[in-house]
Amino acid sequence: MRVLLVNPRFRLPIDTRTTPHLGLAYLAAVSERRGDEVMIFDADVEDESVVEAARRFAPHLVGITANTPQVKQAWRTAQAIKSVRDVPIVLGGPHPSVLPEESVARPEVDIVVRGEGEATWLELSNVIEQALQTAPRLTVSQLLDPQAHLLDHVQGITYQTLDGAMHQNPARPPIADLDSLPWPAYHYFKMERYTNLQPAIDAVDGARSFSILTSRGCPYRCTYCSQSIMPQKWRARTPENILLEWRHLVEDLGAQEIGVLDDSANIRPDRLMRLADLLIEHRLNHVPWIFVNGIRADLASKELLARMKQAGLKRTAFGVESGDPDILRAINKRIDMDTIRQAFKNAKEVGLETIGFFIIGLPGETEETMERTIRFACELDPLIANFSMMTPYPGTQVYEIVKKHGRMLVKDWDEYVFFEGRARYEMGALTAELVERKWREAYRRFYLRPHRILRTLLRKDFWINWRRTFRLAYRTLFPRQERKDLKRAVESV
Repeated sequence: MRVLLVNPRFRLPIDTRTTPHLGLAYLAAVSERRGDEVMIFDADVEDESVVEAARRFAPHLVGITANTPQVKQAWRTAQAIKSVRDVPIVLGGPHPSVLPEESVARPEVDIVVRGEGEATWLELSNVIEQALQTAPRLTVSQLLDPQAHLLDHVQGITYQTLDGAMHQNPARPPIADLDSLPWPAYHYFKMERYTNLQPAIDAVDGARSFSILTSRGCPYRCTYCSQSIMPQKWRARTPENILLEWRHLVEDLGAQEIGVLDDSANIRPDRLMRLADLLIEHRLNHVPWIFVNGIRADLASKELLARMKQAGLKRTAFGVESGDPDILRAINKRIDMDTIRQAFKNAKEVGLETIGFFIIGLPGETEETMERTIRFACELDPLIANFSMMTPYPGTQVYEIVKKHGRMLVKDWDEYVFFEGRARYEMGALTAELVERKWREAYRRFYLRPHRILRTLLRKDFWINWRRTFRLAYRTLFPRQERKDLKRAVESV
């Protein structure tokens, strides 16, 4: 069976990283193991249109991923494929998982996979292949015929049959044994067309930058985080299993850097300690690696950080979010400021670079609380401070709070795109003008301090990337309100 996996175009207002989509890489590996012929179409790096690709490849099944600002483009992509081929189209990813009925109500979308996709994708593929054996020219109408009952027992999907009935099949349990999954299939991507993991900081060949996932899930439920739509149960791969993939990335694919993409990698510090020991023992610690999404500050002991540094860890991030203790409690962060201070201190003392993630404009904020966040960022003084304006994503508690007590300023899913420099909501005394002003002020006050400027100028990678760095900084601090050229580029399929 021929399987087409699509990452719709996802241009951003600023020049950020473009790396292979790990979710699609896992699905491709699952399909490859099943014996399918696989094609990945990443619209951000392709030369041909998705219509040309679909016509040439003639898939039997199409999977499209989508986050919130990407979902309308996913619908356009599905529509374009349907214009040349009557093929089942499946949507997955964060946004369809939260609002599945919104997508399957559209004529171009046939099925939504909710949550983790690999097991559901495998079962769907088996169902469709069996149907193809009896009907080689299987149509979508046959698949969605309410009398056929082809999809009745597939867990974790939402679909609409031809009689208009909406079907929300029971949720699929989270994958318990992550070691059973195949490694992401990077050989289906045009690796030479991607950037490295953090191009604003490092000068590394993007074709030799790879991501790895060592655990899934998160036991915490911060009110602003879209992770709340995924399984709460934290599951981890064994260090021995991770080592095998790590060696494959380094020795077979020539990795020059590796990014750990876990949401909560250090829930069990002993597991990371064991992984670090294995990387050192097997002499894989010469390749630098980073925690792209950060780790829990309250579980980042100096001993653990020092061992991971010996194992090749170059940089880690911490989700600080706010410098106000009351706001930290309100967002259910379950951490205090002294613990955060200690984590940054531990990292710096063992020689690790740090990134701090901060949010401006959380519910309940005032100018004073946002001021405390800016001052806290300056006190912690990470290598990189990433300030984002609070965006209420569907499925989060903040989204429901704003809908009930505030006013959403975004009218379209496309407007959820990151780095736009615009507030997404207003609530009480928290106005858009105030949030946007404090956000710009945060970047200016953090990065334009004399010692920060000197620190930046002394970094070798800065001089390699200086044009790109200045462009990114300018677009962050002075975003254009109208981006018609970007909108036209995104809507082309």
